[in-house]
Amino acid sequence: MVEKVIIVGAAGRDFHNFNVYFKDNRRYRVIAFTAAQIPRIEGRLFPPELAGELYPVGIPIVPEEEMDHWIREHRVDLVAFSYSDISHVEVMHRASIAMAGGADFILLGATYTMLRARKPVIAVCAVRTGCGKSQTTRKISRIIGETGRRVVVVRHPMPYGDLKQQVVQRFAGYEDLDRQHCTIEEREEYEPLIDGGIVVYAGIDYGKILAAAEQEADVIIWDGGNNDTPFYHPDVHVVLFDPHRPGHELLYYPGETNLLMADIAVINKVDTASAENVSTVRQNIRRFAPQARIVLAASPPIVERPEAIRGKRVLVVEDGPTLTHGGMPYGAATLAARRHGASEIVDPRPCAVGSIRETYSRYPHMGAKLPAMGYGEEQIRDLERTVNAVDCDLILFATPVSLDRIIRMEKPAMRVRYEYQDHGSPLLEEVLLEKMDKKWGRPSPKYT
Repeated sequence: MVEKVIIVGAAGRDFHNFNVYFKDNRRYRVIAFTAAQIPRIEGRLFPPELAGELYPVGIPIVPEEEMDHWIREHRVDLVAFSYSDISHVEVMHRASIAMAGGADFILLGATYTMLRARKPVIAVCAVRTGCGKSQTTRKISRIIGETGRRVVVVRHPMPYGDLKQQVVQRFAGYEDLDRQHCTIEEREEYEPLIDGGIVVYAGIDYGKILAAAEQEADVIIWDGGNNDTPFYHPDVHVVLFDPHRPGHELLYYPGETNLLMADIAVINKVDTASAENVSTVRQNIRRFAPQARIVLAASPPIVERPEAIRGKRVLVVEDGPTLTHGGMPYGAATLAARRHGASEIVDPRPCAVGSIRETYSRYPHMGAKLPAMGYGEEQIRDLERTVNAVDCDLILFATPVSLDRIIRMEKPAMRVRYEYQDHGSPLLEEVLLEKMDKKWGRPSPKYT
């Protein structure tokens, strides 16, 4: 009997699970992917060129809201949940829909879907979106680079465009971002690494990506976006925690899985979180991941002219995914506005247009903060129109990419940056190199 399958995803983990488990497995027939979290990624086709010989016409990608209809209409046998940063309760809601329709419901094991690399792998993951993976990845890239080893970063997938053109993506310069028609979300992840001289890979087929990365890397750093588990077996698994959301490390999938697998547990943002919240996170790590070495870190907002903020009516523009499915009510721009004496944080919601207005309806917890949403050209235009319609003195944007290169802003604007900072002993560098030395079998060159 061939089992009919729906893969429930969000254009990332779902494609990877298909490639490593379902693609050439004649026991299964995948009849559809569903799409969620990311706007307007449904309605596409996973093309036959990527789907393999079992799927000569490809596989449709449909909205997750249609899952129940597809299960019942096609008598689906199995639903495979395959995306991340979703509460345990919400995962079980999907399971309930599947089972009520007569289908089994599975989560593929984290280690089962990890590919083996010939080069050492350091994974940077998190328990929630917005914990600070990006700056930690940059920090670790510098640490390993200073030992004289070549570093390549492989990023969790963001294939939101033409899938046939996104099988293996290599980014070494801004021209590569333009050639691949990257969204704001992609640029936010890739540009800071490119600025540091780091080559970045992403795409759909992470077996082919791994083979390419191994050709030019001594060490591969896995950047696990959206708090997913690694696609590659890590030699060292670094996991980020956010004390602004204490307890979330036990409440979200697959963030809790990352907690349980952590070799190094980085409690970030301790400079802006309460001591009580930091203590709660620390206690959860010690209880559920006693093998993990705990490192404290900070990500203070950095602005070049903080005096220019004082007394101003400010529009704050925050990293989009951190506010939306990451669930944070504010980000670094809000912290900078408060710290440096802004007279008011102006509410942009009355001026929101198009897809930005839809985003506020879907994520009402964001309040008077504007998420830098830009999953396509139309949404980028909506963001630009919203920004320029707000009556304010200053636009304060805390996006990893320089937003003024993406959209035209008609009012004075200032960028808020954030970088990884150790917050006391032990240092991340000390703990990381100690663990990597065991893999290398000798002390790092920096210390010989």
